[in-house]
Amino acid sequence: MLNDIKHDAQTRMGKSIDALKHDLSRLRTGRASTSLVDNIKVPYYGSDMPLNQVASVSLADARSIMITPFEKNMVGPVEKALLASDIGITPTTAGTVIRLNMPPLTEERRRELAKHVSHEGENAKIAIRNVRRDALQHVKDLLKEKKITEDEERKADDEIQKLTDRFVKEVDTVAKAKEEELMAM
Repeated sequence: MLNDIKHDAQTRMGKSIDALKHDLSRLRTGRASTSLVDNIKVPYYGSDMPLNQVASVSLADARSIMITPFEKNMVGPVEKALLASDIGITPTTAGTVIRLNMPPLTEERRRELAKHVSHEGENAKIAIRNVRRDALQHVKDLLKEKKITEDEERKADDEIQKLTDRFVKEVDTVAKAKEEELMAM
């Protein structure tokens, strides 16, 4: 019972970390990254398809992404989808190749992005604390039902707190690494 609660809490806290890493990977730094265009959908024969299923996405160099549609008639729709997306970069088309050139970030924009990173980190910490609260509530419910002793409850509370501390520290590490990446450009 207690092991199930702790395992569930650990799994859910891990998912919070994964979600934070995913959100931060989509954040635009001065360097090009193919993850910037991962969630762009392109209309393809009546349905919206992910960009990487209708085109080849690769890095041309450190500051540009090269997109080559698999079909020549898809250049227009891919370009429109890129313009309509929220990445804030205007695509440049040369024949069947579309390039996204990353402009260098200004100091002001870096500071804004660093604030956004710390905000996302706080949200992840809140999610982890909510998982801790749920786990502690489950332990209390088991105590009320007399399925565990008070000593077992105290031990489980301590273990859940240690788990929470570990994941909060990991959130700090991930957020700090992203802020340093942003400020280093």
